[in-house]
Amino acid sequence: MACMKLGTKTDAFQRQGQAWFCTTGLPSDIVVEVGEMSFHLHKFPLLSRSGVMERLIAEASEEGEGDCVINLPDIPGGAKTFELVAKFCYGVKLELTASNVVYLWCAAEHLEMTEEYGEGNLISQTELFLNQVVFRSWKDSLKALQSCDDIIPHAEENITKRCIESLALKASTDPNLFGWPVMEHGGPMQSPGGSVLWNGISTGARPKNSSSDWWYEDVSTLSLPIYKRLISAMESRGIKQEIIAGSLTFYAKKFLPGLNRRQGTSESSNHLAPVGLGAPPSEEDQKLLLEEIDRLLPMQKGLVSTKFLFGLLRTAMILRASPSFISNLERRIGMQLDQATLEDLLMPTFSYSMETLYNVECVQRILEHFLAMDQVTGGASPCSVDDGQLMGSPSLTPITMVAKLIDGYLAEVAPDINLKLPKFQSLAAAVPDYARPLDDGLYRAIDIYLKSHPWLAESDREQLCRLMDCQKLSLEACTHAAQNERLPLRIIVQVLFFEQLQLRTSIAGCFLVSDNLDGSRQLRSGLAGSTEGGWATAVRENQVLKVGMDNMRTRVSELEKECSNMRQEIEKLGRAKGSSTWGSVSKKFGFKIKSQMCSAQEGSVSNQNNGSGKIEKAKEKQTKHKKNLSSDG
Repeated sequence: MACMKLGTKTDAFQRQGQAWFCTTGLPSDIVVEVGEMSFHLHKFPLLSRSGVMERLIAEASEEGEGDCVINLPDIPGGAKTFELVAKFCYGVKLELTASNVVYLWCAAEHLEMTEEYGEGNLISQTELFLNQVVFRSWKDSLKALQSCDDIIPHAEENITKRCIESLALKASTDPNLFGWPVMEHGGPMQSPGGSVLWNGISTGARPKNSSSDWWYEDVSTLSLPIYKRLISAMESRGIKQEIIAGSLTFYAKKFLPGLNRRQGTSESSNHLAPVGLGAPPSEEDQKLLLEEIDRLLPMQKGLVSTKFLFGLLRTAMILRASPSFISNLERRIGMQLDQATLEDLLMPTFSYSMETLYNVECVQRILEHFLAMDQVTGGASPCSVDDGQLMGSPSLTPITMVAKLIDGYLAEVAPDINLKLPKFQSLAAAVPDYARPLDDGLYRAIDIYLKSHPWLAESDREQLCRLMDCQKLSLEACTHAAQNERLPLRIIVQVLFFEQLQLRTSIAGCFLVSDNLDGSRQLRSGLAGSTEGGWATAVRENQVLKVGMDNMRTRVSELEKECSNMRQEIEKLGRAKGSSTWGSVSKKFGFKIKSQMCSAQEGSVSNQNNGSGKIEKAKEKQTKHKKNLSSDG
């Protein structure tokens, strides 16, 4: 830390209990009382440097005789600061540092230690040190600002504002341009050109770039009133909102122990209590901090994590913060509910008036905020169900992700026997129908609720099951529901109907894809990089089906060849032994319609032969009948 030395004389002050004495050899002729400490000094060094001391000494000398006693109860910095002021008046060596310069400047202003009472007086010396040393350094500006907490009324007009502007300027400037905070945080020294120095010699190496959050931990040591002013100054300097939000998150995690309950032991131990305090802040201080963090955070989606916002909400409920503050936090969470996890939603009930294990009403209010925001931003239905087939984009839209999240939450809270049916129904029905591509998650939650509440009446069961659409259940869910004894009979019948419909549709689709398999191969080769897992499964099933059909065709071809061979052998036997032998063989082996079995063409030929024989017999009968008639005549 930079410093500046004042005075040339050796220390001539000695402390004895609650009193300071000047050991110059001359007896003291004035006593200055500052709080419980008394300083036995001499009039001339004091009145020659301070206008206030000059007037007070004159007034005390006129009032009475004896020792001159002056009381300074309001001097900034108290007895410790006045000790340094007295040493300065005597010309004793002292060091100006970033930690004491604000106290000395305020004390000098209070005592009117201007240039009228001596050249190079304390005001001008402290002002010089502030401008040339403190305000040029991030670290020294921070230390000076920290010291302003105790003397804000005295330092407000001049020092506090200038320290804040100095820090805001440095935070809004790229730290790599000036070596901030590299050389002030234990890193290597740098030359004016920015290269790393070794023993004062430039190495030519460049320091590593600093991230935008390099100042988070430093400013978290400030008190809340000064920190608020610094953040406002940084915003006016144009620092990005996400960087400001990151600092607010860091500051809140440091002073709100409840936000670190899910962090690791090493991380939470570092940020559990603020620097310089042995215990976390009081509940009132934490409430005040929560409200200020909420006021400083911009109302913009994604600036802070949803987990952090849920932590703020949980802490606010534990501390019983105002309803308006809790409502504002719920609105913030609703804006980015699609980024939440199931663990975030599982907030216990902190009120004795609520019987449920989890705060279901709060989750429903957050969901309503999300749905309202989705309508404002023009959110449309991501998908639709047409004839049992899911149509739409395969990517999950925010409202689809929220629907899946709420279904998972319903399944988690369903085992709570104190969760009333209207609350469960209300939360489940709050999700729009188009937000659920499938109702499997909702069916699972309903099934768990029915299992945990076996005393529900049949009418209540039917009313609850009407929340799900049986047409939007997958084949696996339909199979499970058809065998689920907890479901009402009417629902089971509907499930069975739609299950059969899905099976028919699937079978018809398989045959359709099989007929167009050659064309689909070309399509798959062009879209191989973009197909989904379900499409790949369907293609594999169709390939298996085609292989089965090819095997069947091969088997039929083999049977036709065997039949043809047997026919040829039998014809050879018939030529050798005569037609009677062929007839007996054909009757014995059952080849009465062998021509029809082996070939449709041969069958037609045999039918033609049989027809021609019948025609010849008819002609012979007609000729005989004519002869008989002629003989009779």
